[in-house]
Amino acid sequence: MTVKVHARTDWRAVWHLIKPYWSSEEKWRARGLLAAVIALALGMVYLDVLFNAWNRDFYNALENKEYDAFKEQLWRFSYLAFTYIAVAIYRVYLTQALEMRWRAWMTRQYLDEWLANQAYYRIEQTRSADNPDQRIAEDLNFLTSGTLTLSLGLLSAVVTLVSFVGILWSVSGPLSFMLGAREVTVPGYMVWFAVAYALIGSALVWMIGKPLVLQNFNQQRYEADFRFGLVRIREYAEAVALYRGEAQEQSQLDSRFERIRRNWWEIMRTTKRLNVASNFYAQFAIIFPFLVGAPRYFSGAITLGGLMQISSAFGHVQEALSWFINAFSSLASWKASVNRLAGFHAAVTAARTQSAGIAVTRNNVGAILIDGVTLHLPAGTPLTAPISADVRAGQRILVTGPSGCGKSTLFRTIAGIWPYGEGAIEIPAQAKLLFLPQKSYLPIGTLRAAIAYPAQEKAYKDLAIRHYLEVCMLSHLTEKLDEADNWSQRLSPGEQQRLAFVRALLARPDILFLDEATSALDPASEAALYDAVLRELPEAALVSIAHREAVAKYHSIRWQFVHEPQALDKLVHAAAGLRYTIRASQLPTP
Repeated sequence: MTVKVHARTDWRAVWHLIKPYWSSEEKWRARGLLAAVIALALGMVYLDVLFNAWNRDFYNALENKEYDAFKEQLWRFSYLAFTYIAVAIYRVYLTQALEMRWRAWMTRQYLDEWLANQAYYRIEQTRSADNPDQRIAEDLNFLTSGTLTLSLGLLSAVVTLVSFVGILWSVSGPLSFMLGAREVTVPGYMVWFAVAYALIGSALVWMIGKPLVLQNFNQQRYEADFRFGLVRIREYAEAVALYRGEAQEQSQLDSRFERIRRNWWEIMRTTKRLNVASNFYAQFAIIFPFLVGAPRYFSGAITLGGLMQISSAFGHVQEALSWFINAFSSLASWKASVNRLAGFHAAVTAARTQSAGIAVTRNNVGAILIDGVTLHLPAGTPLTAPISADVRAGQRILVTGPSGCGKSTLFRTIAGIWPYGEGAIEIPAQAKLLFLPQKSYLPIGTLRAAIAYPAQEKAYKDLAIRHYLEVCMLSHLTEKLDEADNWSQRLSPGEQQRLAFVRALLARPDILFLDEATSALDPASEAALYDAVLRELPEAALVSIAHREAVAKYHSIRWQFVHEPQALDKLVHAAAGLRYTIRASQLPTP
């Protein structure tokens, strides 16, 4: 998937990401914390103004050798310093509290949207956003912390500029020089020097550091891809080991890390050029006010205290004007995270609001009605011809056909997670449906929680769980209900499929869909599980996808996926390949 990063920031998209929290149910607490943080930030600027005046008085006392004034300024510095320390500590503390509250709220919202209407599933099907885990875990963190840090830093810079530019204007005085035959006088000349100095530095830093935005964007993406590859090896450790696929996995991980390494070297080269400019700018700024203020000091126009006050005021004005320079690296990373979150938010919104070509509704008929459903691939290619069928209470239906013909896709469509296609499906209003896929999902946690999923851990009594564990030939697990583990790694594929049947027997659905749910079992175990389902759920409808013909004896109806007749639409066949349709037939009674 190609990702395009715009050099310009869409501030409406940024505001759309930031605004919801500040108008949410937590808005008053959030605004109160923000007001406190802003007040402390402004308090620090006010203390800087007091320190600036202290510089003048302290160095004047040194120059005049006034010991009493010297001691007085030491005491003054002490209480100013202690106040500054307390304000600085609580500014950081309250900022961190606000960051975590904002991040927690944003994380809950994004998780809700990502999981709602199977948006996570549709995003994976369409590949409309890469690494959603990284965007929720890391980009949201950087959005909240970066937004607060940068916005509060900008606010402090503006207030500092307003506070100190007047001081610098008054204490620096005018500068007179001859321009040809005319005498030119520049009032508050240090202010103009500071403005020109900051503008030149900002323009230089922007030109040098502009590539960092795309480089940081790519770095976050490559890091997430590499981390995902490592997690995949953990998840499929046994399969990799059995295939002796270590060399191939090593090659893929090396390839993914190579992208990280190459991009990191690009970041290093850009950062080196940026540091050359910014460090030279920062170091020269230390001596610059002394260079331009020295003539007036040595002429006797200002005292040593006045020169130090000019230096301090110039430093604050220059630092305020240089906010962009000092924050450029953080801005680049922040913009990369904002771009990724904006793209992810758009993908989630599109997935949640995607109009379903196949309408799945509830009815009062008492049967699943499939009316003229045509299944499509996500790209829009038709997979089947229009299908019409029904599933009635107590029916036993076996679905067969070649791989890739749309059997599992039909199950996904009935479940309401596959919107690609046309037609309508109606499901009984009170019917409870349960789908058992070929590879069952077992959450990490206690065995009891894995069995009860998606219900709560305490949804079923231990007596019932132990009974069905024995029915499904898993009696060796009856004493491990409270053990926490990664059960998808600990249990064999056959044990996982048997555990899924325990889940089904406990849930007691009205309609049970089995998608190759016994493919990892031996014939005897498969027969035992089907016998248990028919015995324990006699009123439930059963719809099975299976390639083994031995399963047919547990069903009375066969849905055979076959190529639709060539005479239907040869042009469609030529453009999209063969399509399938269902041919229903009765199975012999065993």
